[in-house]
Amino acid sequence: MATELTEGLIPAVYRDIFEVCSHNGSPIHKEVYQVLLNQCKLDAALLKTIWNLAGPPQGEVTRTSLYKTLALVAWTQQGKSPTDKLFQNFNGNEYPLPQLGDLNPVRNLKLQINLKDNPATLGLTYGEIMQLDSICVELVPEKKGLFLKHSEYVITSRRFNSKATRRYNDFVALYELLLARFPYRIVPRLPPKKIVSDSHFLEARRRGLHRWMTLVCRHPTISRDQLVAYFLTDQGPDFQYRIRDIYRRAPDEFMTSDFAANSKHLIPNECTEFAANREQVRTLVQIIGKLKYLADAEVERAQCRAKDAEDLAAQLKALGSINIGNVATGSWTGMQKGFVTISGELLSVSNRSQQHANLEQITVCERLGLLLDMLVAHRDLCERLEKGLAHDHQTALAKMLSLKKRKIQGVIRGTDTESVEQLEAKMLTQENVITNMELRSDFSLYCVHMETQLVYAYLETLSSIFNSNVSLKIRAHSELAEIWKQVMPTVEKFLPVDYGAKNGKS
Repeated sequence: MATELTEGLIPAVYRDIFEVCSHNGSPIHKEVYQVLLNQCKLDAALLKTIWNLAGPPQGEVTRTSLYKTLALVAWTQQGKSPTDKLFQNFNGNEYPLPQLGDLNPVRNLKLQINLKDNPATLGLTYGEIMQLDSICVELVPEKKGLFLKHSEYVITSRRFNSKATRRYNDFVALYELLLARFPYRIVPRLPPKKIVSDSHFLEARRRGLHRWMTLVCRHPTISRDQLVAYFLTDQGPDFQYRIRDIYRRAPDEFMTSDFAANSKHLIPNECTEFAANREQVRTLVQIIGKLKYLADAEVERAQCRAKDAEDLAAQLKALGSINIGNVATGSWTGMQKGFVTISGELLSVSNRSQQHANLEQITVCERLGLLLDMLVAHRDLCERLEKGLAHDHQTALAKMLSLKKRKIQGVIRGTDTESVEQLEAKMLTQENVITNMELRSDFSLYCVHMETQLVYAYLETLSSIFNSNVSLKIRAHSELAEIWKQVMPTVEKFLPVDYGAKNGKS
């Protein structure tokens, strides 16, 4: 008889691990389960015993199976022999916690299996997309170069546990190679280059590169390509030249994809869906672009308020230091003390306003910017396909029509057999070209279908963004109001209101 688990003894960590292994609460794939066991660093014989006790050989790896596995692993890591009696004799508050190490291999395998099992469905939430990698891009403070100075960026990847230093031109090299390797996928625009740059421009570009790198490293398809891994991990010199030399001849995705030959069966039957999605994305670009503009303006106003508070403090301090000699009354001396004291307290208003502006920049503006970059990249993809692939297809069909016309004219005019045979050979070659173009066309539509699902998954961020925005506003107003309340006693002490002002008179 199988051992029953006690619900109240299950730690929250067990539920978190199940979310990592499972897709939307469904039973865990056995290959994912096996990789999880491999992270436990236990002897193969012990793992086999745990496998048999937890129940997976007789059925699916359910939530209960996983919880039993985690408890048995923890006890085994403590030196105990894995048996069902451990559950029966347990009298603690919660089942023990296993030492599992890095769970990224588990996440990555789950993603690969899900994409393989459901090739026409993205099947990922934004939370799962975030787990693909976490990227940090920091600007190196010192500019390098004897005559023409250039900036460098340190890129950190959680997935590869790596840190690499790159120049802007290295990003350009990766961008161009990604466009060639993945012509039918979302490849966001890079932030612009500027020969003469200031600190404000460099910081804006750093944020843009951070968003760009994040979108690339969290793309379900692009992120798994060796090109991205090389960019994040290679430590050699002259990087932009070496990466171009190594990957310039790499075939595009159509040539290597398992779905290229059958993509026609993976796309929606209704072609109107593509046009509708394209128009929806165009509308979203306008709306999210406006929201981003408003958020940026709000941050700019907060920065201005911080600067105004700093300037006000400076002017009050100046008032407090003016020596007007015998003209001054007794109250003026007290007022001057108040001005100096208040100026110091107003610096707290300035500092806190700047802190709120910085926090809003990160939690609202940059996240809206990430979503906007994704939407614009989807729009660019559709335009790129329309101008490129569709044009090539039409050109190929026109060339075939011309060859057929020449053949008919040759037959009617009695052209020699050899000339007709040459035209037929050219027509056969052109038919192969058209067939290849049609396969590419179907594959490109399949990719757009998948990329559109990815865009809509990113729309989930709006809920969190606006939640953060409201929370930040409440916190900012509350904290600033508290600071002003602390200033008020000083004002009342050193800057008393005269009788006329108390009664509303000038």
